[in-house]
Amino acid sequence: MTATAPSALGADDQKYLDLAIEQAEISWNEGGVPIGAALVHKSGKVLAVGHNQRVQMDSAIRHGETDCLENAGRLPANVYRESTLYTTLSPCTMCAGSAILYDIPRVVMGENRAFEASEDWLRANGVEVINADDARCVALMQKMLDERPQIWAEDIGVETAELA
Repeated sequence: MTATAPSALGADDQKYLDLAIEQAEISWNEGGVPIGAALVHKSGKVLAVGHNQRVQMDSAIRHGETDCLENAGRLPANVYRESTLYTTLSPCTMCAGSAILYDIPRVVMGENRAFEASEDWLRANGVEVINADDARCVALMQKMLDERPQIWAEDIGVETAELA
C-alpha cells in the first residue's frame, strides 16, 4: 500500500490529531488495536475522543471512530455537519459509513500505509480527506502488524494469511 502525499496540517489539526494518537496509545496499552479518534467542532470544541475497543469490550464494532462517535452521544445533525473527524488510520468502510451517514464534512487521518479501504468513497460523497502521513501513526500500526497480526486481521475481517 502506498501513502498519498501528506497534506500540511495547521497547528489546530495537529493538536486534534495528537488527541487521536493519545487514544491510540491507550488502546495499545490496554492490549487492543492502536487506533484513536477525536470529533472536533469547527469552533474548536472537542466533542469526544475514543479508541478501538474491540478487544477490551469484546465488541464487533467499537473501532476508534465508532467509539468516538458513541462517546459523543446524540448530537444534532448540524453539529456533525460542522465537525472534523480525526483518526490515526484511514477509516474502514464501517467508520467511513458513519462519517457519511452523519454528513461529517472532513476526515483527517494519521496515515494510510497500513490500511486503506474507503478514501475514494468518502471523497465521492463530498468528504474532504486529508492524510497527515504522521510517523507516530505509521509506527503504531507497524508495531500492531509485527506484534499482534491475528488481532489486526480480525479487526479488518481477514485471515492472518491475507496480511502477508
